[in-house]
Amino acid sequence: MGYSGFQVIKAGLFGQKGWKPVWRDPEPKAEYDAIIIGGGGHGLSTAYYLAKEHGLTNIAVLERGYIGGGNVGRNTTIVRANYFLPGNSEFYSHSLKMWETMEQDLNYNVMHSQRGLINLFHSDGQRDAFARRGNAMINQGDDAILLDRDGVREHLPYLDFDNVRFPIYGGLYHPRGGTARHDAVAWGYARGADQRGVDIIQNCEVTGIDIEGGVVRGVQTTRGAIKAKKVGIVVAGRSGQVAAMAGMRLPIESHVLQAFVTEGLKPIIDHVVSFGMGHFYISQSDKGGLVFGGDIDFYASYAARGNLPMKEHVMDAAMTLMPAIGKARVLRSWGGIMDMTPDGSPIIDKTPTEGLFIDCGWCYGGFKAVPGSGFSFAHLMATGNHHEPAAKYRLDRFRTGVGLMDEEGTGSQHNLH
Repeated sequence: MGYSGFQVIKAGLFGQKGWKPVWRDPEPKAEYDAIIIGGGGHGLSTAYYLAKEHGLTNIAVLERGYIGGGNVGRNTTIVRANYFLPGNSEFYSHSLKMWETMEQDLNYNVMHSQRGLINLFHSDGQRDAFARRGNAMINQGDDAILLDRDGVREHLPYLDFDNVRFPIYGGLYHPRGGTARHDAVAWGYARGADQRGVDIIQNCEVTGIDIEGGVVRGVQTTRGAIKAKKVGIVVAGRSGQVAAMAGMRLPIESHVLQAFVTEGLKPIIDHVVSFGMGHFYISQSDKGGLVFGGDIDFYASYAARGNLPMKEHVMDAAMTLMPAIGKARVLRSWGGIMDMTPDGSPIIDKTPTEGLFIDCGWCYGGFKAVPGSGFSFAHLMATGNHHEPAAKYRLDRFRTGVGLMDEEGTGSQHNLH
């Protein structure tokens, strides 16, 4: 159905009645040209761009739960393109450009807000590192401004600038960074894909992948067998488990990343702020809640919930950076299952099985990569060739050691990315 201000007012006056489903709830067909395993942001955007850019409409997205119930609805909604290394830099730059036209493309309000992102630094060494990163961002065609202490204070006067352990020296300002409504992104892509004939099948868990003579033939599901000429695996933290159904062992560990939101408050934080001496980041939602997160829980898990020690660690960082946050009440927390690679960078590639493709390993970067990932993965599945911005995201780099992208410089340990 179409949306308008009149429809919103009318529905509000009459008990929100009259709304129609945003997408169909079809029964699975016996066979599709392509199946996307995973109905998160990456899977839905892949299906959308397969239909829109490549004219493939006989597609199914298989989601074992409900649309928006996975990582796409379990994150801190940050959108940015402040990467440093070749391979990552051009990909996230491409993805950010797609964010800037997404609402017009989907004809759907995803509440994309380019409020600006400021990464703080707390030492001379960090300042030099961020200056170098900012130059790389500018060379890529993105925006970056190096702020001194007074420059940061002008934007963020509520921070503790004179903390004894972590005094604020300055920050790297990325004006085009910001946030978007995570649920709306999933809904917008689901609606757009459905309008182009894609079947979105919820409550349909894949239990096996059918392979004959090295060629994929389809999948087994809790709703029966479904044949397909091509199958894409886009299941985030479950990537290792689903790939194992095809006899693959991925270089992936799954870790829990927690996020938190407070009660609604009056506007205070106009930007996204990242603490340079603790993996902490915070922004304020349109409803007034402070949305923030920190490190992963540092042990492998498939549980979409976190532990108390990491909650305490994140709250410590919040209080160190912004003592006023101590008066806010935390309403809820949630956990997403992160698919962590050894070098902290993702994988978009073919697999040794003909017709089987993999899109995984997004670590912390999954949400902001949604449009770029879907576009690049759709290009690969449709043409068999790598999309140029994602050309370095090869699976074999972990076997050969050639082309590794250790963006954070923390070495080949999954939980440090």
